[in-house]
Amino acid sequence: MDNLRRVIVDFKKLTPEVLKLLVDKYPDGYDDRNIITFKNAQGQRVEAVEVTTKDTKYLVKISAKLEYTMENYDEDDYEDFAVDDPTAVVDPQEMEEEDKDDGED
Repeated sequence: MDNLRRVIVDFKKLTPEVLKLLVDKYPDGYDDRNIITFKNAQGQRVEAVEVTTKDTKYLVKISAKLEYTMENYDEDDYEDFAVDDPTAVVDPQEMEEEDKDDGED
């Protein structure tokens, strides 16, 4: 398992595949025991949770957006997207703004 490709994923690059892996691994959410802390190339402290496929280890940066998206995950929301499409996972704030716009007909 040490020869896995390692990928750090920010919410903006989160794909349906990685989101599903997160929800499957942490169905009740993650807690402090699941959080990995490291320094990035700029020396900034980063907190992430880990999910693994057969060839890749993903470290997904923790954020309020990630928590909200995991809590409200519905696989059907992503059925029209490719599993590796980073545009499929929408920022929760953008979704709220779209809902407001839809209600103002």
